[in-house]
Amino acid sequence: MYRDFLTGDWQTRSACRGEDPELFFPVGDSGPALFQTADAKAVCSLCSVTEACLRWAMDAGEVHGIWGGTDEGDRRLLRRGAARAAAASRTADA
Repeated sequence: MYRDFLTGDWQTRSACRGEDPELFFPVGDSGPALFQTADAKAVCSLCSVTEACLRWAMDAGEVHGIWGGTDEGDRRLLRRGAARAAAASRTADA
């Protein structure tokens, strides 16, 4: 799986490959965009490569769209959690 992430091979097996890319980039965070986000995440829930997709988005600093079953807010929380864990680790090592 990690080799797939490095080479990008995971993209050829993604559940979203045949979907309209616009589905994964809802405009806004209310009204119809909430339904679009839910629809995009439903596609992700059927996907076998969400871990590699999310890792790519996090490493690339992707702030827009649905990646690996997460939206912008989800990834922001993941980044904050990782930053807190890193800070706690540095404090414990000191």
